[in-house]
Amino acid sequence: MTTIVSPPVITRTDGVPVPFAHCEIVVEAREAAAKVLQSGWLTTGPEVLAFESDFAAHVNASHAIAVSSCTAAIELALRSLGLPPGAPVLTSANTFCGAVHAILHAGLRPVLVDVDHLTGMPTEATTRDAASSCGGPAAMVVTHWAGDPADVAMLARAAGLPLDSVVEDAAHAIGSQHGGLAVGQGTTVCFSFYATKNLPLGEGGMVTTSNDARADWIRRARLHGMSSDAWRRYLPGGRWRYDVAQEGFKANMTDLQAAMGRAQLRYLDGWQRRRSELASRYDERLGLLEGVVLPHRPSAPGSKHAWHLYAIQLLPGATPGRDAVADALADRCIGTSVHFIPIHHLSWLSTSVDISPGGLPGADRMFSRVLSLPLYPQLSDQQVDAVCDAISTCLTRSTTTGSTQ
Repeated sequence: MTTIVSPPVITRTDGVPVPFAHCEIVVEAREAAAKVLQSGWLTTGPEVLAFESDFAAHVNASHAIAVSSCTAAIELALRSLGLPPGAPVLTSANTFCGAVHAILHAGLRPVLVDVDHLTGMPTEATTRDAASSCGGPAAMVVTHWAGDPADVAMLARAAGLPLDSVVEDAAHAIGSQHGGLAVGQGTTVCFSFYATKNLPLGEGGMVTTSNDARADWIRRARLHGMSSDAWRRYLPGGRWRYDVAQEGFKANMTDLQAAMGRAQLRYLDGWQRRRSELASRYDERLGLLEGVVLPHRPSAPGSKHAWHLYAIQLLPGATPGRDAVADALADRCIGTSVHFIPIHHLSWLSTSVDISPGGLPGADRMFSRVLSLPLYPQLSDQQVDAVCDAISTCLTRSTTTGSTQ
C-alpha cells in the first residue's frame, strides 16, 4: 500500500503565509460544474459551444476554438499553417517550455530570439537578427510575456513575415490590449486557462482566429480530425457515420471545464481591475527601494497590461541578488517564482533549438535578476504590504551588513 506523505506546513511568526498563486473558482462556476455532472454528458458538447461563443465575444474575435491547453493550441495553430517539416519558427528565448515543445511536436525547428532584458520580450533588432541567422523563418510564435502586450505587427515586419504566419502565445495576456485592440483579435491567438492564469479553470486553452478556413481546420483537428463529434452523433436523431479527412489529435475541452469557464468569464473584468490596483500598490511601495527595477508598462496609446505577473528585477551590487531575496521571502512563507528559465538553460531543449552566433545575452541578463511576486485578485492590500516590507527588510539588512564589512 502506498503511503501519501503531506508536505510540512510552515507557519509564519509575523502573520499568515502569502502563497505565490491562488486559483479562485467562484460559486457560480461550482454550480455550473455540478449541473454538467448531473446532465449525463461530460465531454465536448453544448457547454463548449457556448463557452466558445462567450469567449469570442469577450475578445471580439471572429472564431474561438476550445482546446485542452495552450500548448495544444499553439501546436494546432502551427500545424494549420501547413509548413514543411523542419521549417524554422522564431520564438522568444524567455518563454515557457510548452511553447517550444509545441513547435517541435508540429515537426518544426525552433529558433530562439533574444529579448530586451527590461521587457522580457524580443525587439525589432533581435527578431531581425534571428530571422537572418536561420535564413528566413516560415513562422513565428510571439509571446505576450507577463501580460505586457507585444507589438505583433512590428515583430512580424522585422521577421519578414505576413501576420498570417504569426501565432500569438497569449497564455499571460487575456485582458491585454495593444493599440486599442484586445489581444485575441489577431490572425491566430492562443490562450491558457491553467490554474494560475487570469481566467483559471485548472487546465484548458482557446484558439481565436480571424481566418475561417483555419478555424474549421483546428476545430476538426482538436478531436481526431473527425467530421462529427460524439455529442452530435449521439443526440436524438443523430447519425453514427463520420469521416476523418485530415490529421487529428486528442486536444478537446470538456463540458465540465467549459461550464466553469462561462461562469468565471463573467468575473474577469473585475479581476483584471483588481490586478491593476495591486500592481500600482506594488509600484508605489517598491519604487522607493534602491536596486529594484519595476515591471515594464506598455507605452503605446490604447495599450493595457493584463498583469498576469508582477515581475521585478533585482540589480546585482545594489541588492543581495535575486536568489538571496527569494530565499529570504521563502523563510517568511512568501511565495515567489521566476518567469522563465530561458529555453537554452534547459538541458534537453538546449540541444533541440537553434541559437544565433551572438548568443542570447538579454535573456541571460534578465534571468539572473527577475523575480515574480504574488499577484492575484484575492490578494489583499495588507499582503502586498507584507511582501514589500519583507523585500525592504532584506535589502536594508544587506546594506547594513555590507557597510560593516
